[in-house]
Amino acid sequence: MKKAVVFDNSGTLIERYRVIKNVVTGEFSTDVNSLDLIDSKDSLVLVVLQYNTNKFLDLNQDTLICDVIRQFNIDFDISFSKKQFSKAEVKEIIDKETTATVADITDAFDMLGEKIPQMELCNGSALILDMDLGIVLYTITSAGVFFPKVFETVETLKSRGIEIFIASGDRKGAINRLASLLDVPEDNAYGTVSTKGKCEVVSILKDAGYKVMMVGDGLNDILAFKKADVSVLTIEQKEEVSDKLMDKTDYIIEDIFEVVDIDF
Repeated sequence: MKKAVVFDNSGTLIERYRVIKNVVTGEFSTDVNSLDLIDSKDSLVLVVLQYNTNKFLDLNQDTLICDVIRQFNIDFDISFSKKQFSKAEVKEIIDKETTATVADITDAFDMLGEKIPQMELCNGSALILDMDLGIVLYTITSAGVFFPKVFETVETLKSRGIEIFIASGDRKGAINRLASLLDVPEDNAYGTVSTKGKCEVVSILKDAGYKVMMVGDGLNDILAFKKADVSVLTIEQKEEVSDKLMDKTDYIIEDIFEVVDIDF
């Protein structure tokens, strides 16, 4: 039987560094899990901007993010929400939003730069909208580095004839670059997929005759965990994990290389 391993990205392949800014209060957080934050309130939705975060440095820092999205025709996608919202509903909020500026994204650069000087791998920017209030409540600026044994893990699985896929809520361009670095075909890399989208990736592979292992670390992996033949929760990121996720996984690992020891 054909076998496939579907990896989440951030927190699974990549050790993520994330800065969340409360646009209303101006406060910064580096130790808050964004998915848990969104899961705490029905009206919150995570929106990923399909734009290289470094380019925000070249813009007027006082420019409204909504104006930048219009000026550069920046696409965006819904990555995670507790309640279902359409892209049209989100666009209506963004088009009218008059609070969040470019600086709300770039203010985090110095904090990230202390951890990741180049900010080249999987850099991204996202907005957390409160659909009830009609505002951008938080901005997220992030980047990451590979966990130490990612390349060894992927190569070991490939040597066994196992096909590698990536399904992530992160920016599409960043995921395509990540796939290239890991020598994973671009067709096997799915960027900015929602919780439901990850499940659909697993479902498509199963329908194509694959036995599927799903490896992830966050609430947006939960449906894919349920659908996969084998689910693996990685806690290498060393963040608090929701009990909702702990109850839905077959294996829990502390190092990504432990995946190769799981027979499926």
